[in-house]
Amino acid sequence: MVSRDKIKIKKLKLDKKRLTNSFKYAFEGILQAYVGEQNLKIHTVIAVLVIIFGFILKISYTEWLVCLVLIGLVLMAEFFNTSIEYLVDLVSPEIHPLAKATKDTASAGVLMMAIISAIIGLIIFVPKLISFIGGLL
Repeated sequence: MVSRDKIKIKKLKLDKKRLTNSFKYAFEGILQAYVGEQNLKIHTVIAVLVIIFGFILKISYTEWLVCLVLIGLVLMAEFFNTSIEYLVDLVSPEIHPLAKATKDTASAGVLMMAIISAIIGLIIFVPKLISFIGGLL
């Protein structure tokens, strides 16, 4: 058994400059990805449309949570994919089958997340859209 005297407890010291730089670099990464990646822009437009339709169709609290988590996961997948593509381009500027396989696999991850999100979105929105249109007629 270890005595408490031998355990050094570090105080949490907040390094404000390091924290500020961390956020600065993260926002620079977001900007870099949006400038360079068309698919990220497309996913963002779709996310905005989901949010607009969520308000119009009055989706439930739980449905909001599901939609927002899925939006976050798709965007996160796209950011990871972008990072992987940048890294592959850095370490393998020449065309190589493994570089292609790496990029293709990362893109497949985004595609799978987007497809699953779209299916769940249809499950949430189609019945509400049918009711909404039926209420207008």
